[in-house]
Amino acid sequence: MNSLTGKVVLITGGSQGIGAACALAFAKAGAHVAFTYANTIKYAENTADQIRVGGGICVFYRMNVASYAECKKVVRSVYSSFKRIDILVNNAGIWEEGAVGSMTESDWIKTIDVNLNGMFRMCNLIVPIMKKQKSGKIINIASTAGQRGEPFHSHYAASKGGMIAFTKSLAIELIPDGINVNCVAPGWVKTKMTSSVWKNSTLSKQIYKTLPRGRFGSPEEIAGPVLFLSSNLADNIVGEIVNVNGGSVLCG
Repeated sequence: MNSLTGKVVLITGGSQGIGAACALAFAKAGAHVAFTYANTIKYAENTADQIRVGGGICVFYRMNVASYAECKKVVRSVYSSFKRIDILVNNAGIWEEGAVGSMTESDWIKTIDVNLNGMFRMCNLIVPIMKKQKSGKIINIASTAGQRGEPFHSHYAASKGGMIAFTKSLAIELIPDGINVNCVAPGWVKTKMTSSVWKNSTLSKQIYKTLPRGRFGSPEEIAGPVLFLSSNLADNIVGEIVNVNGGSVLCG
């Protein structure tokens, strides 16, 4: 893979799970890493410490992607520190249960605002920087739920389906400016966010039956494709949804 040395990557939700795995992978590839976190600073500090111990450059910010003002402040700070932003990974997201009929409007709006609108805010702020550079990579982290739906999580599935449509639209819009936009759609991944599922032996056994590999994916197995799409090896990949689900959902 072509070197990412000196490239500047900004990852939303980079303190834990998939985001942290991406941050560590980019650092190992030589990139300068900036990431955001929403709540607990100790996880952010742990991820940053791992990067710095390995000799990498890392900064992190507390930020709510549901706030345009906070997103703008972070983007300005990252650009001020590094004078460029080469890669954006829209990873921040929430996954909460909600049955239609009992789900509140605020529950719906919260998920859409974080997962879908948060991605828009970051793209809207960073695309002008990438256009000025005449280059950039944007990778949006969606989900198989955005392709096949997910009962009792319709707000989550809708947000990820919207992310996929946005990815395809933005990809064609921005490739003339040298900006590649693609999407990675994970299946079940063993993270803190999904712990209520994989810690439930009955429920997890049911899910394992739908997974040809017989296990949940790891955050590192998502970070690999993200790193690939961020490299020059993926320059001719435009508007693709890369499914990383162990064969559980086969989408063309």
